[in-house]
Amino acid sequence: MITAHHKKVFLVILTVVFLLSGCKLWLPWTKKVDMARATPEGLYQQGLQEYQDGSYKRSIELFQRVKEEYPLSQLAIMAEIGIADSYFSGKQYPEAELAYGEFLNLHPTNENLPYVMYQIGMCHYNEISTIDRDPSEVSKALKEFERLWARFPGSRFAFMAEKMIRECKKTLGDQEFYVGEFYFNRMQYRAALSRFEKISRDYQNVGLDYKVNHFIAETKRRIAEADATQKPVEKK
Repeated sequence: MITAHHKKVFLVILTVVFLLSGCKLWLPWTKKVDMARATPEGLYQQGLQEYQDGSYKRSIELFQRVKEEYPLSQLAIMAEIGIADSYFSGKQYPEAELAYGEFLNLHPTNENLPYVMYQIGMCHYNEISTIDRDPSEVSKALKEFERLWARFPGSRFAFMAEKMIRECKKTLGDQEFYVGEFYFNRMQYRAALSRFEKISRDYQNVGLDYKVNHFIAETKRRIAEADATQKPVEKK
């Protein structure tokens, strides 16, 4: 999960990457504007300052004012991302996902879509709990990252999404292995084999191949032994 320290490091790295690449990207932390408080620029700058200070509730209020009071300003679009980012940085992931999703629907051709799509995936990814819980959030994150990679394959965020696709698949594979091992330890070998073979089929090359192949071979061996002991003796 992303800590406050990691979040700050991520923002700094992200900013440097885009500044060095020369890419145009409207992100709340990449543009300085006038501090006049009665203007959209002033409100936006206050929101940015609150965001940087970690006052996410207050930054949302200020970005919301820009969005509602100055809907025709170019900063209104930046404020929409600011609202979503504030929710995300405040670990309010369902609210962040809704805000990013709204941006996606309202601005289907905006140049920031790769970033927004990546963040939607991260909202789901950060909602992942322990390995023995419902895997639905992992599946949703995987779907979003794959969607980004397919739509914007040349984007730097697609490169980042490719890494997350691997992480999501490994998490799903780990969850399948957890269930398979549960069955294996209780000598329910056919149920275990079904899980292990699913991992081998659907989650290759994510770091699970060696141990899964071992368990498939061992499970098959034990099934064969069990079948042999249960086979009736033929009468002469």
